[in-house]
Amino acid sequence: MALLWLAPALALIVGVVLYPAVKLFDASRGAFSITGLRRGDAGWDNYTKVLDHPDLRQVLTNTVVWVVAVVAVTILLSLALAQFLVKQFPGRRFVRWAVIVPWAASLIITSQLFVLLYDYNYGVLNHVLLRLGVLSQPIDFLGNDSWTMFSMVVVGVFVSLPFTIFVFIAGLGALPTDVMEAATVDGASPWQRYRHITLPLLRPALMVATVLNVIYVFNSFPIIYTLNDRNPGYLHDTTITFMYKLAFKSQEKDVGMSAAAGVFNVVLILVVVAIYLRIINWREEATR
Repeated sequence: MALLWLAPALALIVGVVLYPAVKLFDASRGAFSITGLRRGDAGWDNYTKVLDHPDLRQVLTNTVVWVVAVVAVTILLSLALAQFLVKQFPGRRFVRWAVIVPWAASLIITSQLFVLLYDYNYGVLNHVLLRLGVLSQPIDFLGNDSWTMFSMVVVGVFVSLPFTIFVFIAGLGALPTDVMEAATVDGASPWQRYRHITLPLLRPALMVATVLNVIYVFNSFPIIYTLNDRNPGYLHDTTITFMYKLAFKSQEKDVGMSAAAGVFNVVLILVVVAIYLRIINWREEATR
């Protein structure tokens, strides 16, 4: 009877998770023509080719910078904005609704909007900065290698804020008021209350927000591809866009290599999340 009730969920897991994972691993050990037709087995050669790729180190570095920068800035800004949005002030409901907009909009549309904002010749951002006297000449935000990653991180933070803010709003709303009142009566300063009471009690929300943001940001293909599509090579690519270019836009055009890179991506994100969860559990055990 239990299996009967679980059957729809199990079928969904098998069809959406397990079957694609098996096919991905199978493709990673195959040899494919330039048109994507399978010509036979390649063994572990595709994995060797990915590991020997001359741009792999740059791609991994970009991935670390991208994930760490977006997640860290998102968490810090979301904590501050969530503290503001739990306060009572006129128009709070409309502000909360406005915060949801970047989350509800399509990532492709949002990314393309920022492409227009960043445009060297006609972008609003350059126009405003020039009119204010901040710049003496326009900045090529998406074409200048010194600005490309920063510009992508800004978009990544912008679309990650809504979800994270509401996670923290829910966490702050669940905090026991009697503990805060007792700390205030005992003479604790606002910073002491925040550091020793609010942050420890927000640990579950912090863990959920961090883990989910790491996964979402790591797998964020639309933002990086849309903003970085004009740049040749892999100078600003992460492992996700690297995998796509191996199959469709590079000189290799190798589906097998792309699938092998996809397997590495899955393993990498699982290892990172497992390490983070292990650290969190270790800290909880140490505090006990």
